[in-house]
Amino acid sequence: MDNIKISIILPVFNEEKYIQTTLDSIFNQDFKDFEVIVIDDGSTDDTLKIVEEKFKNSTIPYNIVHQENKGVSSARNKGISLASGEYIVFLDGDDYILTNHLSQLYNPDHDFSLVQLVKKQNNDLTKPYFYKCGEINTKDFIKLELEMKIPFNFVQLSYKTDIIKKHNLKFREDVNYGEDTDFAIKALSYGNSVKISNEITYYYMQHEESLINTSKLKRFDYIPVLEDLAQFFKEKNQDDLAELIYTSRIPKAIFGNMNYFFYNDYNYDDVINKMNELDLFRKLSKFKGDKKFGFKIKLFLLNPNLYYIIWKKFKNSI
Repeated sequence: MDNIKISIILPVFNEEKYIQTTLDSIFNQDFKDFEVIVIDDGSTDDTLKIVEEKFKNSTIPYNIVHQENKGVSSARNKGISLASGEYIVFLDGDDYILTNHLSQLYNPDHDFSLVQLVKKQNNDLTKPYFYKCGEINTKDFIKLELEMKIPFNFVQLSYKTDIIKKHNLKFREDVNYGEDTDFAIKALSYGNSVKISNEITYYYMQHEESLINTSKLKRFDYIPVLEDLAQFFKEKNQDDLAELIYTSRIPKAIFGNMNYFFYNDYNYDDVINKMNELDLFRKLSKFKGDKKFGFKIKLFLLNPNLYYIIWKKFKNSI
């Protein structure tokens, strides 16, 4: 175990339809010095059986833990506590990685490394975002994310294990939305640089059931998470990042999720009532930045019902 360079943390819950593909993608890595930590979060199907059978004759160091269902954040946190590699990499039980995923993510001269991700639904793939630089300062990367100038998912990164454990970083178990981005940004704030690869090595699978699970008004629960993140940066004397959250990330999260609900035919009154309940109109008004986006927000705040009618007619053309 002394030569473990990467710990893959793989939380699983009722993934029997997908886990074989995920595990095959792990076993086919061209990078050899890694371990796999599987946390079965109370699966009631054959997921655990498939995982155990797959690793039975494997030469890859592994640890399989079965726990009662506590949620994916709890499973990831358990995995972190068991990780012994120099870096930690996260993989979900219904996604898969290409053979060079780990070799692209192992860069010992950097605190973090990043690869490109595409979302896949049936045969449709999203377009990846390609960087023009080979590395980036962590604060600059955080700013790009807070301004939503880059698409980002926490599974794109490898994380220096020492940073995670030294600062006792964990996934929030009290929320169901945005806890992964919260974890990644906090981790990045303690590092110096991110090595960037434009190789597409992670395939993020979107299934009908997963799309349904995320289609809830609870998406607005991300706003308090962002507010807590702003407080985190204030305590680190990084008021510029806290201000960026209040004036960019929060308004964009509110507006983006609101339009998501409109697009998916949520009841207008339910959306507006939820926004009033969470004081989102006031928070939305704090936006500073792009004039075109600012105009859309002003139009909505001036007359939400009229905006909704126009938006539904032209489907996001405003």
